[in-house]
Amino acid sequence: MPLPPFDPADPLGIDDLLQPEDLAVRDTVRRWAADRVLPYVAEWYETGEVPGIRELARELGSIGALGMSLSGYGCAGASAVQYGLACLELEAADSGIRSLVSVQGSLAMYAIHRYGSEEQKQNWLPRMASGEVIGCFGLTEPDHGSDPASMRTYAKRDGGDWVLTGRKMWITNGSVAGVAVVWAQTEDGIRGFVVPTDSPGFSAPVIKHKLSLRASVTSELVLDEVRLPADAVLPEVTGLRGPLSCLSHARYGIVWGSMGAARSCFETAVEYAKSREQFGRPIGGFQLTQAKLADMAVELHKGILLAHHLGRRMDAGRLRPEQVSFGKLNNVREAIDICRTARTILGANGISLEYPIMRHATNLESVLTYEGTVEMHQLVLGKALTGLDAFR
Repeated sequence: MPLPPFDPADPLGIDDLLQPEDLAVRDTVRRWAADRVLPYVAEWYETGEVPGIRELARELGSIGALGMSLSGYGCAGASAVQYGLACLELEAADSGIRSLVSVQGSLAMYAIHRYGSEEQKQNWLPRMASGEVIGCFGLTEPDHGSDPASMRTYAKRDGGDWVLTGRKMWITNGSVAGVAVVWAQTEDGIRGFVVPTDSPGFSAPVIKHKLSLRASVTSELVLDEVRLPADAVLPEVTGLRGPLSCLSHARYGIVWGSMGAARSCFETAVEYAKSREQFGRPIGGFQLTQAKLADMAVELHKGILLAHHLGRRMDAGRLRPEQVSFGKLNNVREAIDICRTARTILGANGISLEYPIMRHATNLESVLTYEGTVEMHQLVLGKALTGLDAFR
């Protein structure tokens, strides 16, 4: 039996591991991104605005991309691998668009789906799955990023109500959200609250002057004695276990998504190297350029294979948080290196928005930090490997 031809786009034959349904999901999201994001994203990045973001959310809902790995309540019930493939294709367009989907589905919707009451699920999840309502997730604070246990946002009981006061920072979707899942200290420990953003005392000023994730809405959340009914609290969890489990689910999407940004830069570098001539021939014919491309391809497809492995473990109910840390630490770090190497192949053209490389590279600097910095994931793995806790 003859060997199949070598496929430069899939050198390890990873597509052979995918089912027809997986490929269909990937192709649907890829087509949507090619039609609705790629023609416009350089301008969005340059201006720092995404016109029609609510319409984009509704379109993403129509193709089943919002809360897609959740079941019921209008959600697609897709596999973890299918969700990962969607994240890869979205981030190949732009990290900001993947962040919109991740925060909606893996943070806000996931929190309500896993820890909410039946009434909360019925009220919010169908509208969030369709994109009618955008959600955000309030955990990080101005002075407490990697140490959420020290958060100052506080919820106190007042008769039958809750009153929330505090601030959250670097919140994706904040100023366009219709609902916020906000985590706060209470006399019983850390609790999550479902907060309609039209509640008196709630505001979400946009954070400006960003040099990364510019095609994304980032906000501060200000809660000035926001009064909520007793049933606004998520009833099924108390303590950091709640928000951290949501973050683990979102980090899994980053494991895949970062490889999308890396793939975009790698493919750009390959095409450029084949057409750009110096000294009378394409630069792709020089040994140093080929060495760069080979190293980039090895790390890119190793990362995709790692993401696929973690996805299968998640689908089997066997994925541990430490393994998600393994994936995020490796894949984002390697994605940044691929972007930087691609920039060297394009030379001065690598900094132009005519090409996606610098946009992806700056976006990945944020992806490297959010939902767990490099140092936090190193310590998670260090503790798992040694049994010794170096966090304190």
